[in-house]
Amino acid sequence: MMSQFSKRELLATLRPRYLSSSKTEKQRILDELVATLGYHRKHAIRLLRRKAPRRPKVKRVRPRKYTIDVVLALEKVWRLANCIATKRLVPSLKEFVEALERHGEMSLEPKTRELLLSISAASADRLLTRARQADLRYRGKTTTKPGTLLKQSIPIRTFADWDDAKPGFVEVDLVAHCGESTHGEYLHSLNTIDVATRWTEPVGIVNRSQAKVSEAVVVVRGRLPFPLLGIDSDNGGEFINANLKRYCEQNGITFTRSRPYKKNDQAYVEQKNWTAVRQFVGYSRYEGQAACDLLNQLYEPLRAYINYFQPVMVLIEKERNGAKVKKKYDEAKTPYQRALESSDVSEEVKARLRETYLTLNPAALLREINTRQRALWRLAKEGITE
Repeated sequence: MMSQFSKRELLATLRPRYLSSSKTEKQRILDELVATLGYHRKHAIRLLRRKAPRRPKVKRVRPRKYTIDVVLALEKVWRLANCIATKRLVPSLKEFVEALERHGEMSLEPKTRELLLSISAASADRLLTRARQADLRYRGKTTTKPGTLLKQSIPIRTFADWDDAKPGFVEVDLVAHCGESTHGEYLHSLNTIDVATRWTEPVGIVNRSQAKVSEAVVVVRGRLPFPLLGIDSDNGGEFINANLKRYCEQNGITFTRSRPYKKNDQAYVEQKNWTAVRQFVGYSRYEGQAACDLLNQLYEPLRAYINYFQPVMVLIEKERNGAKVKKKYDEAKTPYQRALESSDVSEEVKARLRETYLTLNPAALLREINTRQRALWRLAKEGITE
């Protein structure tokens, strides 16, 4: 009886001849094989037609480029940068590391530092897989109500009209801190974003009355590093009123509004409502002056952290091909960097921004944010509304 090894040898010998032979010759080879091995004819055909087994591929083991020191350093920077996407983090990695080193928050070996600063966004994504955690949140309530007939005298500005915006033209919106109920009075955040530089200024107010909103706009105007040139709001009555319209007219500020029920007209501030407010404050209900004071205490370090250390990617091109939309973004930069690059920002303002930047420690700012977050959340948990 022929062994399995001998059978494989015979098949290996006959297979090339069988595949290259004529039909008559194939029949003869097949007859011989069936007579010799006793196989069923169809089984013999399958064996002869089967390709010879390939050698198993030897998996190449590439030498590890990024050591554990690089991974740990990247994870630390990523956490101190508020766990932002690597496409936003990597372009500003050098500035972030330098700021941490300047304030004694990080000390790296020369080789580790070189590898960390040379990392690509794709490699950073892969190395951060272990550190990432799921983050599930729920949606809040909408509290926008139509304004008065005064809106007919306020011109409309759409999303496409911001192409030539320069620093000083801002979008404003209110973020409600009402929890799961919109009854009664509760805190709001007036969120303001400069369209050209993405500079963000949130302010907490005890309610959304016309007077409180107008006061918050005055506060924002004083905090912006450049002159306030224009305000664009939604159609809510807290904005579309005689108080704010009069203030803008008296101070030479352009006042425009979005189209009703077109949230994309305020795409910039709508996005920042999440990254600058919801992500740090959450969706709990807050009431009263004590909560408002704590909210504004949280916003104090948060404004510096977002504007100086949180890179932003700006959409520069959008191409539609049928149902698909291809978007192209510029390199991620912080609002501070965009302000420095703008030719519309004075050198005096830029010098002041640089001076402030050198005094800021991103790690210390994040620690302060976390401390004040806990105080605010404790207030919501205890239900204090004084």
